[in-house]
Formats: sequence, structure tokens, C-alpha cells
Amino acid sequence: MPKAVYHAYGYIKKAAALVNAEAGRLPRRKADLIARVADEVIRGDLDDEFPLYVWQTGSGTQSNMNVNEVISNRAIQLLGGRLGSKEPIHPNDHVNMGQSSNDTFVTAMHIAAVQAISSRLLPALKRLRGAAESKSHEWEHVVKIGRTHLEDATPLTVGQEWSGYAAQIADGIDHLETTLPGLHRLAIGGTAVGTGLNAPPGFGEQVASRIAQLSGHPFTIAPNPFAAQASCDALVRASASIRALAAPLFKFANDMRWLGSGPRAGLHELTLPANEPGSSIMPVKVNPTQAEAMLMVAVQVIGNDTAVSIAGAERNFELNAFRPVIIANVLHSVRILADMIDHFRTYLVEGARLNMEKLTEDVERSIMMVTALSPVIGYDNAARIAHRALDEHLTLKEAALRSGISETLYDKVVAPERLTHPGVAGEST
Repeated sequence: MPKAVYHAYGYIKKAAALVNAEAGRLPRRKADLIARVADEVIRGDLDDEFPLYVWQTGSGTQSNMNVNEVISNRAIQLLGGRLGSKEPIHPNDHVNMGQSSNDTFVTAMHIAAVQAISSRLLPALKRLRGAAESKSHEWEHVVKIGRTHLEDATPLTVGQEWSGYAAQIADGIDHLETTLPGLHRLAIGGTAVGTGLNAPPGFGEQVASRIAQLSGHPFTIAPNPFAAQASCDALVRASASIRALAAPLFKFANDMRWLGSGPRAGLHELTLPANEPGSSIMPVKVNPTQAEAMLMVAVQVIGNDTAVSIAGAERNFELNAFRPVIIANVLHSVRILADMIDHFRTYLVEGARLNMEKLTEDVERSIMMVTALSPVIGYDNAARIAHRALDEHLTLKEAALRSGISETLYDKVVAPERLTHPGVAGEST
């Protein structure tokens, strides 16, 4: 079981103990002791005491009991008592007071997911977006040939191309952030089936408020405890947003891999950082290792989301009994994607350089800029010029001049940089 789930449980047990003490249901000295040990759980000091696997009861009961027993015994240990005695801190009567595995485990899932997304994935995404935006600004006036269907197309600037990468990442950030409010709604207080049996009135609201104070995230009580415990919809939506991020990141990495291909027999518009030898047999070879790693991570994230989607749908009556596999996959996706994004940015994106010679050569040799002539001389005439350039191995300008187009008209209409901003080019001509 991911340790983040147990760290999240620390907030729940501490908040519940403090709320119970304030209401007079739990002696203050016991609550303070539980809170002290809960802080150790939150910090990860007791991680070795949580050995359970994801493959357990689908409600997470074993993990909840694991937490209760660890806190109970650690508190007893601090007092110099006998481990396993359940005195003076009982795992069920005191640590689990007013709670059930059915409401606390899904609450811990939400807390762990919010913390992981907020502290790891979103910051990594924003750093990558910033790096892409920086490259877009740096290369905003560098003209290149566009490609559609893997074939030559009309020109654009490298900056325009990279602005697309930055915008896709920004959209993914926005989409992911819209899932956080759903994760901020906690099931705590519903106990076994959502009715709140054995929890005093207002307990869920008070504990959620205290968790918000302790964690710094705006957690609140779920408006409908029955939905909160019978489903994991908020986590399914969050997972879907993480999977959706895999698509633009896959494109970004794959484009960089193609654009850096070469150096002699590929596109080679980009010169990629040489982080390590690329071959055990071919000297000087540079492989797009970070791009390929990102592609594999994206594939894994998509697979994780498939498991989450199926598990999220597998619910019966008052409980979704596939919770451990859901949170394990969500946290795995967050971890590997956040880590990979930072490696991809640091070891590939930031160090990428333009091969200006190749970019210029491709622009000069392109025949797709004949598209700019089409409105002036007609589609069929423009097509004949393009075919002539191909058949006779001419540049587009040479073919146009040999076909009767004046050099003045050609230079006025077929200006590569102006073609990247057609509104401006149109006004100029």
C-alpha cells in the first residue's frame, strides 16, 4: 500500500482525536498522545510499521486497523507500557472513535491524492509549461516547414509550434485542477454505510474542518455521504484527467524524438542533449532517451487509468470494494508522471537546440509554399509549378520563374516569414 495513504491517515486520526477531546468524549491526555503519534505517521517516521499490500479487502479495513494498532502501540511504547496491552490507548475504542474503515479509507484516499497532485504533479507540469513557453519565445521568429500527415506543409515558426506544446500542457493543468474540488469532499463521518452510526452529530464536519487546518487544503464534508462511500467517482475523474495529460505529453515527446532524428538521415531540426552513450556498438550515437522514457510513462499512465476506471465502476450497494487498487494506481500515475516530467524538462527540453542550417535548407527546398501563389495565379497553375519543381529537381522559385512568374511577384507573395502570419502577409500584398 502506498505510504502516502498512511500519511493521510495520520491527519484523520489526529483530527478525530482532537475533535473527540474537545467534545469531552476522549480524555485530553489520550487525545494529545494520539495526536503526537499521528504526527509521526504524517512525517513518515513509522513507515516500516505499515507492511500491508494493495491486495487486501477492498474497503481498506486492514490498512485502517494497521494504523489504529500502530498508533495505539506507539503511544503505549512512549508511556513505557506493554505492547499489545491496549492500555491506556485502545486501537478501536480510542484511535478509531467515531470512525469506520468504510469512511476513513476513502477519506485517506482523497487526502493522499490531493497532496500528491498539488505538491508533485501540478508543480512539475507548470515547470514544463514554463520551459516550453521559454523556447517558444526564444524561437518565435525562426521559420520552419510545417508537416501534416508526415508530409511537407506550409511554413510556421518554431515558436508557433512550441506554443502549441505549451498550450496543451496549460489546458491539461486547467483540466486537472478542476478535479480537485471533488477530491476536497471527504466521506468522514459516514461510518459504516453513510448514516453516521456511532459518530456524534457534526463529527464529520468537524473532523473535515480540522483536517483542512492541519493539511492546508480546503477539505470539507461530502454533501452526500452515501455517494461518497458507495463510489470513488472523484478519483475516477482525477485519474481520467491524469490520463488526458498523457496524450499531449506523448505528442510532445514523440515530436521531439522525430525532430531530433538523424543526424544525417533524419529530420534533425533539433539537436538533442547527449546525456549518455547511445549505443554499445555504434560510437557517437545519441538516442532520445528522455523522450522514449516519457512515451513509456504515458503508456503506463493510460494503463493505470484503465484499471481505475474498471475498479471505479465495480461498486455494489453502499460500498466500492476496489478502493486499494484505485488509490494505488492514481498515486503511481502521479509519481511516475511528475518525476518523468521533471527529467524530460531538465535533460531534454531545456537543452534542445535548433539546427539552423537544416531549418533554412528545408524552407528553401520546400514546394509547399506554392500554396501562397494559388490565390494569385490559380490552383492548377500553382500545382503545375510545384510538379515541375519536383520533376526537374528545381527550387520552387526556379520552377516559378521558368513558368513565367515574375521574380518581383514571387518575392512579394512567397515570403516565408510573412506566410507564418497570413493576416499580416495579406495586408502587405
